Amino acid sequence: MRPKIALVAASLEILGGQGVQARALATGLMKEGYRVALVPINPPFPPGARWLRRWPYARTLLNQVLFLPGLLRLRRADVVHVFSAAYWSFLLAPVPAILAARALGKRVVLHYHSGEAEDHLGRWGPLVHPWLRLADEIVVPSEYLRAIFARHGHRALVVPNVVDTSSFRYRERRLLEPRLLSTRNLEPYYRVDCTLRAFALLQARYPEATLMIAGSGSEEASLRRLARSLGAGGIRFVGRVEPEAMPGLCDDADIFVNSSIVDNQPVSILEAFAAGLPVVSTGTGDIASMVRDGETGLIVPPRDPRAMAAAVETLLREPERAAIMARRARDEVAGYTWSLVGRRWPEIYAGRAA
Repeated sequence: MRPKIALVAASLEILGGQGVQARALATGLMKEGYRVALVPINPPFPPGARWLRRWPYARTLLNQVLFLPGLLRLRRADVVHVFSAAYWSFLLAPVPAILAARALGKRVVLHYHSGEAEDHLGRWGPLVHPWLRLADEIVVPSEYLRAIFARHGHRALVVPNVVDTSSFRYRERRLLEPRLLSTRNLEPYYRVDCTLRAFALLQARYPEATLMIAGSGSEEASLRRLARSLGAGGIRFVGRVEPEAMPGLCDDADIFVNSSIVDNQPVSILEAFAAGLPVVSTGTGDIASMVRDGETGLIVPPRDPRAMAAAVETLLREPERAAIMARRARDEVAGYTWSLVGRRWPEIYAGRAA
């Protein structure tokens, strides 16, 4: 009989990579016959208390009051699969889940995703390493993170992120237009401000260029002000985009751009690959192994809008080269589909993974 899995992870009320991956994992496991229960780290607030979301400390306190009792649901699981980010998020959700699972005698799989792992495991050592040792397995999406965990004395298994390529229409863009797309949330480490500055430089050469910014976050207001100050037309902020709508956004664009300075293995780039979008990105985290410069996309230095604008212009001038890189990227994204990635989880849940 297949084990019952409890997924401790963000629901899609927090729209980010971990929530998307948790849903993809749950969907894949249930198709394989597993019984899966989600224990959200962000349980819904009662209607009368939703106003507290505007106040960070009050929001965190109420969230914990609602989250911790939910860990009693782990009693009905055989394996507790805990998604993890870094810093305070690690202490507030994964640590209580690990402790509850161990107290209940459950197998614990810690699924760590943060591109901030080096700093987290280094500077926060005493607040991290004792809890990591309580996990039966540590799983990470990339060799980049596996190497970081190894440097800090922890064995980690690599299971890549999942992308549903069947949801995306692969379109070969023989006639490349300057229609750019960014699908990163509007947070400081994604440096969408660099993307905006690069677009303004590009539009000076290509007045018809457009840029769609899909995502939400703490920097939205300042980024909108920056867009206005740059005087560039054609910039459209579309806000939060549900996963089901992402294939349509990719289909409407011609080039994907990413300026992140902290990252791991972004699903947004895998989705761009699946849609046939040529990619221009910084090489942060595992991105350099995904977007191999000149092979599956173009890599630019971080915090360098001029380099990003020049790389986009290179693609526009050389559409055949862009198409070849996009084709290679589309071939490689097959390695991130459930049919391949999903094979790893039964071994890990059973403790047979090498």
